[in-house]
Amino acid sequence: MFKFIPLEKSRLEGLLSLWEKEMGVDFPMRQSLFEQNSFDDENICKKSSCLAMDSNDQLVGFIIAKRWQETMDVPMNPKTGWIQVLVVDSDFRNQGIGSRLLQHAETTLRAAGVEQIWLGKDTYHYFPGIPMQYEETMRWFEKKGYQYQTTEYDLIRHYQVDEGTALPTIENVSFSLLNAQEKDELLHFLKRCFPGRWEYEAKHYFQKGGTGREFVIAKKAGKIIGFCRINDAKSPFIAQNMYWSPLFTQSMGGAGPLGIDANERGHGYGLAIVEAGLAFLRRRGINTIVIDWTGLVDFYKKLGYDIWKSYRTYIKEFEK
Repeated sequence: MFKFIPLEKSRLEGLLSLWEKEMGVDFPMRQSLFEQNSFDDENICKKSSCLAMDSNDQLVGFIIAKRWQETMDVPMNPKTGWIQVLVVDSDFRNQGIGSRLLQHAETTLRAAGVEQIWLGKDTYHYFPGIPMQYEETMRWFEKKGYQYQTTEYDLIRHYQVDEGTALPTIENVSFSLLNAQEKDELLHFLKRCFPGRWEYEAKHYFQKGGTGREFVIAKKAGKIIGFCRINDAKSPFIAQNMYWSPLFTQSMGGAGPLGIDANERGHGYGLAIVEAGLAFLRRRGINTIVIDWTGLVDFYKKLGYDIWKSYRTYIKEFEK
């Protein structure tokens, strides 16, 4: 009754329609975002990604899976795979479509050397886990052998017109937007202090034409000791804390990730670099700001942020 075919961009309209039907109320999808995250990412595993079609050649489900395939010199684990998204039309559930799609992805990922699969958390991800409101989905994956790990959150704050525009003042530390001449210094800092995901994302940012306006840096004695990424509608690509901006009529921005050199922690610089990032967004006239994928709820509450969306993270590990 159903046939399973490779992921094809010619089916984009159907993919967008199915996403909107099943998740659009909470997570409105744009064509540009779907193309960016589910077609243009070099780490998409085409053998593991699949479409389910009914007898009328209509899309009734799909899965998109990834594994690390880039040659970029960053420490990413080639034995980790990701299920970016698995969607089955609610009118066609309980007919084995989701199980077939997942089994296909798992089998082909394992054949490629993958030893563990995360739900979400992929490069150019949509979610850091399963959105909390999808309780049935969580139970389904648990039956498939996926184990709960942690809960992550997206946080949000709506500002009044005159709030949050002042930069923090700390003796011997300055906060500024990155300028083009500081690019190499930032990348060196990230490689030394935060090798892996954040370094990877920064390199992609510059490859896609980033000029520095999305990075706020903290400097001490002339050297970078911390950073905070900020995003808005003018950023060179759709960043993770901007994914669901269509939910808002007003302009919005996003903050994170952020990090302070381990040798400089314990002085309040972490909170200050976030305040600086938020201030630069506020100075751009942005009144709604999202901080995505974090477990540090109490930390951000100090800045007036509340939980907006919640996710449960899951992993499945295979015997070696």
